[in-house]
Amino acid sequence: QVQLVESGGGLVQAGGSLRLSCTPSRSIFGINAMNWYRQAPGKQRELVATVLDGGSTNYANSVKGRFTISRDNAKNTVYLQMNSLKPEDTANYYCNFQTHWGLNAWGQGTLVTVSS
Repeated sequence: QVQLVESGGGLVQAGGSLRLSCTPSRSIFGINAMNWYRQAPGKQRELVATVLDGGSTNYANSVKGRFTISRDNAKNTVYLQMNSLKPEDTANYYCNFQTHWGLNAWGQGTLVTVSS
């Protein structure tokens, strides 16, 4: 069973930056979508950003212009560069990989806390 491991979370002041990374426990072939989700306390999990195997990206309106998702296919790794962070970005951030052959893998989450 594949596990995804996130890193890069932490405490940052408003206006600061963090870079999240997500790598699987073993190599995966045929990854179609790499996604970042987040879940704030008392709220539903929401999709933050997606990067497809062709390189196209999509973002939630709340993070457009501030967050950048990228992927390294050779390393099966996805990144989320988060700039101009706001207190409302505070959440647990989860990576998710979906393959062409039906795998839907999740990470355990990494906590991002933005202080005002």
